[in-house]
Amino acid sequence: MGKAGCSCPVTSAIAVIGGKWKLIIVCRLYDGTRRFGELRKSIEGITTKMLTQQLRELERDGIVHREVFREVPPKVEYTLTKLGLSLKPVVEALSGWGERFEARRRN
Repeated sequence: MGKAGCSCPVTSAIAVIGGKWKLIIVCRLYDGTRRFGELRKSIEGITTKMLTQQLRELERDGIVHREVFREVPPKVEYTLTKLGLSLKPVVEALSGWGERFEARRRN
């Protein structure tokens, strides 16, 4: 453990899933395969440019799989990879923590 109590693997994890949008995208994909437009509509406040960038990074890191269907108009679908699905306990733990934090703030 480092000085702040966090080891280098935590830094690696944050590099992959950190930021405002990545975990939200991952959460939306837990419900199943989504097309780009579906994702954009389901994530309030995200721009097309930002969603594109975040999906590319998640794909590069092996969290998301992008499948392009050769049809007109072009169709692209996103799904979580096995590695992406392995984040579920992390997301659930963060969700539980967030609920407890919000409840504490309300009281």
